[in-house]
Amino acid sequence: MKKFISFGIALPVAMILVIWSCGTDSTEEAEVPQVYSFNPTPYVIPDVAYFPKNLNIPSDNPMTIEGVELGRYLFYDGRLSGNTSKDMLMSCATCHVQKNGFEAGMDNPRFINGKTFGLPTEEYPEGEPTPNYMLPLVNSVYNQNGFGWNGFINESNEYRGNEEFNVPATKEFHYKNIESMVWMSITASHEMNSTIEKSVAAIDAIPMYKAKFKAAFGTEDVNYDRISKSIAQFVRSIVSYNSKFHKYLRQEADLTAQEKKGHDLFFSEDADCFHCHGGSVLMTTNEYFNNAKDKSFDPKEKNRFSVTGDPMDIGAFRAPSLINIELTAPYMHDGRFKTLDEIIDFYSEGLVYSDYVHPLMKNVRQKGVQLNDDDKAALKAFLLTLTDNELIQSPQYACPPELVKWNGQASVN
Repeated sequence: MKKFISFGIALPVAMILVIWSCGTDSTEEAEVPQVYSFNPTPYVIPDVAYFPKNLNIPSDNPMTIEGVELGRYLFYDGRLSGNTSKDMLMSCATCHVQKNGFEAGMDNPRFINGKTFGLPTEEYPEGEPTPNYMLPLVNSVYNQNGFGWNGFINESNEYRGNEEFNVPATKEFHYKNIESMVWMSITASHEMNSTIEKSVAAIDAIPMYKAKFKAAFGTEDVNYDRISKSIAQFVRSIVSYNSKFHKYLRQEADLTAQEKKGHDLFFSEDADCFHCHGGSVLMTTNEYFNNAKDKSFDPKEKNRFSVTGDPMDIGAFRAPSLINIELTAPYMHDGRFKTLDEIIDFYSEGLVYSDYVHPLMKNVRQKGVQLNDDDKAALKAFLLTLTDNELIQSPQYACPPELVKWNGQASVN
């Protein structure tokens, strides 16, 4: 991955061929070739103190203002699912809701008992449940260690397609980065349960997108590669760095005495949160851990072991970022915890020993770090400082007004 450097792009996107007369006595002049160039405006991720400088932006998909804006529209357009009927709309924003830190949230009609549900199918009239609860999309541009709970989406993957979903093994269809997660969401039976062909046809039929695709890519052509790249650009633009905690680091805000106590606990062995969720302002190491949730494990479960084959990865999942954790309930890959208090209690006295627990879970033998009530309250107070209210209220990331009725917030049947 390469850090994005601002530069203009100038590519010929249309050419009128020169037609020469074959006759020896022709006096017709050859047409002068006309070259149209498009110069999208580079989009620059804010350079924020203490945040990583190495950005996960593929060289074949540099971020532009026009591309990000197109991606925002597609992110919120329920017709991305290839449908137009109200009860069959689904967009990225159906489950990644801005006010919930780009998670589904407890109040989402597609969230029931720790699971989110895709569009209705004949087998699942209320929608097929997702294998796991989703991860938030915030600050994905800084992640260099694979995507998804188990890191299955990563740069080491080859182009291999997917026969089940009629996806060819070509560059556009891969399992390498955020771009690939777009087609996966469209075709997955537990999400949009559609096809790439239906999705492209639905978007191509909407007149307003012609100009937007031309502005972003140089021509009006609508295809999957452009859809995935523009949505990926928008997702990479969703960066969160204005929580009270971040402002405290930049000396723009002060923590209360209780918040400061919680801060000190978080970054100490006493609460022992920092090994997995510290290390940077991202509030995650983006590593994978068996965090002592369970004693036994389903061999069919898609945990980190399913990717690496390393027995010590059995039961391991990504440590998600804690930024906006106040908004992103339920918690854990399976959504088993519904409140911050439940999470804090679990790490305090609810750990379960197994042979696969990560070595950093040093307090597992005593079932946790054993915090008292004052410590728990202080830790919770600190976690609440991680909420970025500016992000969840920013028009920059909000649904465009003309797409409100198409934004995929359809109720479960």
